[in-house]
Parts: sequence; structure tokens; C-alpha cells
Amino acid sequence: MREDLIAQACLEAYGAVRHDGRLSDRALDSTLRSRKQLYSSERRAVAERVYGLLRRQMLVDFLAENGWPGFGTISMTHKDLVRLAISRLLEGESPDEVGDSMAFRGEDGKKLRTVLEARSKLEKLPSLKRFSIEASVPEFAASKLVEEVGDEALDAADAMNKRGPLCGRVNTLKGTREQLIAALEREDVKTTPTLLSPLGVILETRTNVYSLEAFKKGLFEVQDEGSQLLGMLVDAPPKKVIDACAGAGGKTLQMAAQMKNRGDLYALDVDARRLEDLKERTRRADVHNVRVKPITNGDDALASISELVANADRVLIDAPCSGSGTFRRKPDARYRLTQESLAEHVSIQKALLERFSPLVK
Repeated sequence: MREDLIAQACLEAYGAVRHDGRLSDRALDSTLRSRKQLYSSERRAVAERVYGLLRRQMLVDFLAENGWPGFGTISMTHKDLVRLAISRLLEGESPDEVGDSMAFRGEDGKKLRTVLEARSKLEKLPSLKRFSIEASVPEFAASKLVEEVGDEALDAADAMNKRGPLCGRVNTLKGTREQLIAALEREDVKTTPTLLSPLGVILETRTNVYSLEAFKKGLFEVQDEGSQLLGMLVDAPPKKVIDACAGAGGKTLQMAAQMKNRGDLYALDVDARRLEDLKERTRRADVHNVRVKPITNGDDALASISELVANADRVLIDAPCSGSGTFRRKPDARYRLTQESLAEHVSIQKALLERFSPLVK
């Protein structure tokens, strides 16, 4: 791989997130779209390294500030290069490997070989501060994590800092999980069944999912296992069901399959553009019982769907939340989370429950 081009792309994408406040997925997408000369393996390396650094950002900063002499005086670009190098060390690469690929020679090469020794300085910090830095989670969120899961907090944080698996959900309107696994095998994609969801597979082979024939034919959708479990909990009957915050419609499609294309499934959202995307997904999945309805964002949201009031057998509200469940895939979200935004999410959730509860029979 051409390490110089990879490093340049990493610096551009990471700089857009850290210094310009852009969302990580959009920053990466923009960077990779503008760098068409990168091979697919190089594009994957850029994404993995940028996300790896964002997941460990607080720990990387601690090591840089405490284990890299003169770090505070070097240029911003040089600092970001050092951060990328430290992040790769934390992922298990050797100092020689990282140093050679990033042209860290002389003094920088010496610093690279000893920078991880600064980790021992964490032992002198109070336990919560130490955990916050090790986990790369803001201290208030680290405190809540310890409060909620106790001794499992370290394992939970460790899981947040690993690359999430790529999961698919079988479209049961078109086949079984076993048939999906066989179809993916014919395309040389190795899979593992998900542990908890009977509908899911983990795609072990690195590939462009959206180019697979099995995807184009609507045999499966990309959907995290946790999201699949939420869809199963709805246990949607083939009657009248409402997805009140449908978004792009992953759980809408899942419930349509639960309902075996019978009954009426209403997909509501304030973002009409995302609902247009859902229409395309329903066609690919051969889903016919979904009724897409854009709504307004406010107390008068039900005015355009008054016929549904007190008529629904199930209502699903996938309310805006802290996003902690997405920290693996959107690691920069953790650094934007504040006490104030958390409280705001709670008030929005309550408002949505009050707004949509009249829809239930």
C-alpha cells in the first residue's frame, strides 16, 4: 500500500473531524470521494486508522502529551501524524512497522519506541479520571457508565473501542437465514450467525456489501444485531402498526417481513428525504404493506394522520438518544455528548411518547 497517500487522506479526514467539527462518517466520505486514486485496500486502511484514532483519542492525547517530548511545540499537522502513529501502536502494530511506514526516523523514531511507557503515569490519577482516559469517554459519561454497569464498565468501554461487526438481517419475505448464508457463500462471503438474533448474520469477509447480488436482490439488509432485537420486541401483528420515527426504515422493513406483507405499516418521519430512501428499499425488499407519511415536527404532528389516532395495534418510537450504542461506528459522537445534551434527549423522548401515545388503540 502507498503509505504516503494513506497518511495524507487520514490527516485530511481526521482534521475535518477534530479541528473543523465535521461528523466522522461525512468527513471520511468526502475525503475518500475526492481521492479516487486510492485502491480499495488503501481506502479501508484510511477508514480504519481514522476511526481507530477517534475511538482512542483521549488516551492518545494523554500519551502524546506525557510521553512525546516537545509535543506541545510542534505544528498541528505534525501533532496529528504523531496521534495517528500512537493510535496504530495501541492497535498492536510494532514501533518499527509504524515508523517505517510513516517515515518516523531519527528523534521521532526514538520517541515512537518509548511513547507507550507514559501509560504508567495513568496509575497516579484518581480511578474515575484514569478510567475516563483509558476508555476515551468524557468523565461525566464514564461516571454514569460505572454507576449503571459497575464492574462491567471496563468491558463495556473495551467493546466500544473495537471495530463493530458488519451485520445483515435476512429478508424473511425472500428466504431463510440458512438460504442467505448459502447465497453469500456463493459470492465468496464468509458469514457467522449472530448470537442473539435468529435473523442476523455477521459478514466476516471484507467486501463492498452494496455490490453483492444477494443485497441487490433484496435477500438481506444491513442492520445491527441490537436493532434487529428491537424490531423483534415489537412483534408486529398483520394489522395496523406505526413506526413513528422511521428514519431510513431498517426496522420498518423488518416489521413488514414480520407482518408477512399483510396489514398496514405506517412509516412516519419529519425528514421526507429519508422516507424517499425508504421507498427505494421497500421496492428492493418486495415490501408492499408500508405507507410512507412525512409529518411535521411539533405538537401538531398528528394533524395530518388524524385517521390513525386510537387505531394502532403497535407503535414503535425509536427516539433520539445519547448514541452510546453507536460509539463503535461513530466514535466522535462521544466527544460531543454533554450533560446538557443528555438532559435534552430525555425531554425529547418524553415529548415523543406523549405525542404518539394517542395513536395506540
